Amino acid sequence: MRLHARVIEELKHRGVVRTKNNPVGDYAEWLVSQSLGLTLENNSAAGYDATDPEGVKYQIKARRVTLDNKSRQLSAIRKLEAADFDQLVGVLFDADFNVMAAYQMPHSVMVEHAKYRSHTNAHIVHLKGTLLGDPNVMVITALFV
Repeated sequence: MRLHARVIEELKHRGVVRTKNNPVGDYAEWLVSQSLGLTLENNSAAGYDATDPEGVKYQIKARRVTLDNKSRQLSAIRKLEAADFDQLVGVLFDADFNVMAAYQMPHSVMVEHAKYRSHTNAHIVHLKGTLLGDPNVMVITALFV
């Protein structure tokens, strides 16, 4: 556990993660912002993580898929109806944090495909199935290889 703590401290020192929480989300935010030329917002920015030079707001979500947990469910999307973001980027990592797949989609796609869960008071979405068949979903995996 000490080694894990030191690794997180070093990643934070290098600017790869912004918090001392699970690094999946922070790493995805850093990686996406670097790859798309986005500016990360302060952690206190509600509903979005980054902006592009034109002011488009991006929500960045990620999931690490492992042999014992193959779920493609992204973390909860709070206040989806507030439309705090314009675009959502979803990234799937493999167990070693390599990008398996990455997708970009407008807020309207989330409104159509995300499901509200009262027990979390948030919407959830899985990066699979009909969502990925939506013509407004762009596959952007090539930006990360």
